[in-house]
Amino acid sequence: MKELLQTLFGEFHGNVVYVLLDATQWTIYLSLVAFLGGGLVAAIITSLRIVPMKALRNFASVYIWLFQSIPLLMLLFLTGLGIPVFFEIDVPPWLAAGVSLTLYTSAYLAEVWRGAIAAVPKGQWEGSSSMGIGFWRTFQKVIAPQAVRIAIPPTVGFMVQIIKGTSLAYIIDFNDLMRWGKKIANSQLDGAEPFVIFPMVAFIYFCLCFPLSMLSRHFEKTMLSERGMKDVKP
Repeated sequence: MKELLQTLFGEFHGNVVYVLLDATQWTIYLSLVAFLGGGLVAAIITSLRIVPMKALRNFASVYIWLFQSIPLLMLLFLTGLGIPVFFEIDVPPWLAAGVSLTLYTSAYLAEVWRGAIAAVPKGQWEGSSSMGIGFWRTFQKVIAPQAVRIAIPPTVGFMVQIIKGTSLAYIIDFNDLMRWGKKIANSQLDGAEPFVIFPMVAFIYFCLCFPLSMLSRHFEKTMLSERGMKDVKP
């Protein structure tokens, strides 16, 4: 691939594009870790958010409020720079970035999924209760299948925010696309000026995010169409 890129863009810029594309894989890996880890934690928090026990609901609400209120950049500072210095331990950038993005993702996805559950008509709960079906069985068999369909578009759309959020991980020396773009732009080499390199980096992020945005819009239009709302534009 390097030879092909050098043929297309010249030797220097071909190497730059190759390095940026190679670094992009770590952006993708970190995004997947954040989405999968955050999704798992979000599922737990969402479950606590709807249980009949008030103490558990309050705990879930505080969790969501806390990690939605703390900027992602601050989470990265705390996990990647603050904790290692304060406790005198070594925290690898990969671990720090993964934990920070997992916490960030879980808080927002938990609220998205709670909203999807709340969007299911209350009559579904009441109907199941009148038939003697328990809370969790009602949620599993009646509510969850409907909520999942509602939650898919915003969940896919939020993946775009996760990918863009990974760009902040460069501050803790995580070797992703943004860090290598910044290193090359600051290298003082001829042809590596910021106004050349950063548009390349932006284009790669665009290529990662745009398909997900279109997929989210497709799911949203499909859902509106199934509900007989074809004329409503998302």
